[in-house]
Amino acid sequence: MNIHSISASELPPIIQGGMGVGVSGWRLARAVSLAGQLGVVSGTMLDVVIVRTLQLGDEGGHIRRALDQFPFPAMAERMVKRYFVDGGIAPDAAFRSTPMMSYPPTTPTLELSVLASFVSIWLAKEGHNGCVGLNLLEKSQLPTMSALYGAMLAGVDAVLMGAGIPRQIPGILDKLAEGKSAELRLDVTGADRTITVEFDPASFCYEPPHRLKRPLFLAIVSSPVLAENLRRKASGKVDGFVVEASIAGGHNAPPRGAMQLSEKGEPIYGPRDAIDVSKFREIGLPFWLAGGYGVKGKLREAQAEGAMGVQVGTVFALSDESGFDPKLKAELIDAIRHNNLDVFTNAVASPTGFPFKIAQLPSTLSNPQVYDHRERICDLGVLRETYMKADGSVGFRCSAEPVGIYTSKGGDIARTTGSACLCNSLGASIGLAQRRSDGTTEPPLITLGDDLDSIRAMLPEEGTGYSARKVIEALLA
Repeated sequence: MNIHSISASELPPIIQGGMGVGVSGWRLARAVSLAGQLGVVSGTMLDVVIVRTLQLGDEGGHIRRALDQFPFPAMAERMVKRYFVDGGIAPDAAFRSTPMMSYPPTTPTLELSVLASFVSIWLAKEGHNGCVGLNLLEKSQLPTMSALYGAMLAGVDAVLMGAGIPRQIPGILDKLAEGKSAELRLDVTGADRTITVEFDPASFCYEPPHRLKRPLFLAIVSSPVLAENLRRKASGKVDGFVVEASIAGGHNAPPRGAMQLSEKGEPIYGPRDAIDVSKFREIGLPFWLAGGYGVKGKLREAQAEGAMGVQVGTVFALSDESGFDPKLKAELIDAIRHNNLDVFTNAVASPTGFPFKIAQLPSTLSNPQVYDHRERICDLGVLRETYMKADGSVGFRCSAEPVGIYTSKGGDIARTTGSACLCNSLGASIGLAQRRSDGTTEPPLITLGDDLDSIRAMLPEEGTGYSARKVIEALLA
């Protein structure tokens, strides 16, 4: 294992965004990396993605091939024995559940998290020397350290993190690289004391830990004030920033000041939310601009302003190598080609409380009738809120779970209105929808950025597909 990391200034000019659940999976990240840019794997819900793929028969044997390279074979064998189904489960069968993270995390959940992260990064890096990154959400804290460790075992080159203030992550990367125990302070609503969770490589591996390469850390931010705060006060070195405008897909930073909504019901972003590139130049660390930079000429424009390059998501999301279910991808491309797709910034859909971009497609959870028909259930729990119970113990609640259950845990009933189960619906968007006992399957939900012109520019006159390499060639032109 080469333990020497490159510097952020040596990273490629194009970063492929870490999107959704499995949309930017290992295939897309590998394709982008093979083309000389930074391919990024979305780390959200990787355990569910890998486990359900095993239950579908692991076509091509990719997951099992990666598991054969995992340095602790007994763990890999347990995963295959428990979840792999030769030939795949029946079309009407439900997926076997994955255990939700608890406090403190149990050994089985940690193993699944480490293994899934390792598999995804190993496959993205297989057979080449290009750079591969992992994208994580600060709002999803319990799986963070195990996901980082699994990715580092596979030699991940960079970690990108947003949807919160990831001040603790650089120091955690330092400790894990040295094989030392790391600690993460949890954000616990109503806590009267500090609550932490620990990950100890030596205890997890049952042997002296490996010394690993410390990946670069890029924080995803929208404010120069936050960027400077991270540079000065993070627990370790912040290597650079991805500066994301509000038109980017997925979770957006909320507008500064009190939340105000437009007539359509979208958050109103004003002058205070505009990206002042000069302020990021003054900070002195490498940065990439994101949100609306997916068309020809935008890379040079960003570099002229002092950026290292750009992060691009939306146009990669509908490339041939992305993880979207093929039928949904074709439906999206057809709607975009005919200027018949709207992207709505929903202020309440995400249980995280962050605004969330949703493509308005009739067959998805964006349709009020589909939303109303779905039975509320929380059985994956990736975006649950951690809170302190009356007895002083740690509990979990989600504004998208059944209303009575949420309010019985002290949740504000107002937060349940419009709140959507992103975990199940984003999983459904990549063809991994859970089948319910009543015969229904979980409906999908699609997140894209506002920059749909970047997709239109890539579409051929005939046919619907385009490759990640074609996107890169256009951006570099």
